[in-house]
Amino acid sequence: MTTLNRLILMVLTVGIGLLSGCTSTPPGQSSFPSKHPHKAYSEVSRENYDNLCLIYQRHPDWKIAAETSYKNWGTPAWSLLAIIHQESRFKANARPSDTSSGAFGYAQATDAAWYDYQKHTKNWGAKRNNLMHAMDFIGWYNHQSYKRLRISKHDPFKQYLAYHEGHTGYQNRSYLNEKWLPPVAKKVAVRARMYAQQHQQCR
Repeated sequence: MTTLNRLILMVLTVGIGLLSGCTSTPPGQSSFPSKHPHKAYSEVSRENYDNLCLIYQRHPDWKIAAETSYKNWGTPAWSLLAIIHQESRFKANARPSDTSSGAFGYAQATDAAWYDYQKHTKNWGAKRNNLMHAMDFIGWYNHQSYKRLRISKHDPFKQYLAYHEGHTGYQNRSYLNEKWLPPVAKKVAVRARMYAQQHQQCR
């Protein structure tokens, strides 16, 4: 083997080693299953809204998304689904009547919050109408609420208040000026508890 051939072989070997070292997900960033639906997700029917077991049976992609987010960030699947129910009624392209914030998608994430999620997770290709990404976003946001505000990931009432008002708003108790919001957060918490109880019966 000539010196030139040896040199080419060394360069190729080092290059392959560098590429393989970039395939694992860095700590603190989200990871997704290698195989999951990217383009179309089954839409949860209204008659299934109140039954977690039926949601999982008839829409297995929702179970995958919720459990993946739980593994990534620690918020239980039933709380994630309760938040999505409140925010979008499980609709991919939902928008609020007031569009000034740019809120959109399953999680009704604002432009600013979604940018923060993309920046911190390095997932610049994440889409708000992608179920896996939206579910991961909620888990990530609740993780930030835990780190910054020490809100338990098992407290959907406080998690939802922080989710709706933002971390600064929650610290300033802005929700006290919005009389309608605490009752909505309570509804989210009640639904989360209902889903948690149903989860025990799911097969």
